[in-house]
Amino acid sequence: MTTDHRTRPHAAPASLPTPARVTVIGAYGHTGRFVVAELRRRGLVPVLSGRDPERLAVLGESYPDLETRPATVDDPDSLDRALAGAAAVINCAGPFASTAAPVIDAALRAGVPYLDVTAETEVVLDTIAAYGDRARESGGLVVPAVAFYGGLGDLLATAAVGDWKAVDRIGIAYALSDWRPTDGTRLTGQVSSGRRSGGRILYADGRLQTRSGDAPRADWTFPDPIGTRPVVGEFTMADSATIPTHLSVPDIDTCMTVSAVEDLRSADTSGPVAVDDSGRSAQTFLVEVVATRDGETRRAVASGQDIYAVTAPLVVEAACRVLTDPHRPSGVVTAGALADARGFLTALAPGHLTLDFTN
Repeated sequence: MTTDHRTRPHAAPASLPTPARVTVIGAYGHTGRFVVAELRRRGLVPVLSGRDPERLAVLGESYPDLETRPATVDDPDSLDRALAGAAAVINCAGPFASTAAPVIDAALRAGVPYLDVTAETEVVLDTIAAYGDRARESGGLVVPAVAFYGGLGDLLATAAVGDWKAVDRIGIAYALSDWRPTDGTRLTGQVSSGRRSGGRILYADGRLQTRSGDAPRADWTFPDPIGTRPVVGEFTMADSATIPTHLSVPDIDTCMTVSAVEDLRSADTSGPVAVDDSGRSAQTFLVEVVATRDGETRRAVASGQDIYAVTAPLVVEAACRVLTDPHRPSGVVTAGALADARGFLTALAPGHLTLDFTN
């Protein structure tokens, strides 16, 4: 069954607090700008924040009606000022190995939900370990990795698994038409690689493991019109850290089209090039998740345009759901466990995703 909601009106959040102010840390970054625009589109009021006052001032010129509040992670008072009066905070400032903990601490002090868009698997693991109990005991909520690499795979996996209590395996396959990483992506990738001494990680036998040597290669048959493409295996993303927090699965295999991996490793460091007024690039993507149990399979597929641009509706939808939920959970909660995954994805579909569910 294919579900294409691109022509359906966007579902508006119910009973958002007034005024609903959301502090965006790293607001002037590539993804941060998309998040600011999406917050405004959804009727929330962004508070622009980041460590570079000059870049923040330039962004503020584009949004003269919004507050700008410089803040640095080594100055807790500045973070407290950045979050003062906000209903939530979205952290878009990488590397998250440096920014996540200080901003989470500030969010817990302010008593507001924290969300981020990290793709750093190690940071997600650190966040779960360091803040699971602490946030739960204080009634705080921390939602990491609500982004293309992390939240989307988690939501698709949760939708695919459906009512199964456990699965034998989850396969996640990424097909990108091309990949021009931002400087931020390259930097965070270097930080993550350094933390594991250049090795790669794989979720197998119920735990994340480090592997060395060449990654395996194979072919993956994606839905039309992509078809069969060569892929690099063991290309683990943040969803391999988020999915096991709420789904029972011993093995998660992730692969990426070879051409996208070659783009990532290219000497050409030019970033995404905007092709429309929203700032989206021409890049297209398709993510297919396959859940297997006792030889039976279920699939969930999402496709769209620009992996950075689609992160904004992902994290803003999560923020809206958190802010409108009178019984929102506490602790560290991932996107797939935050709410009905299929409903979450369907709410994103107009203008952002084309969805296909087989269960």
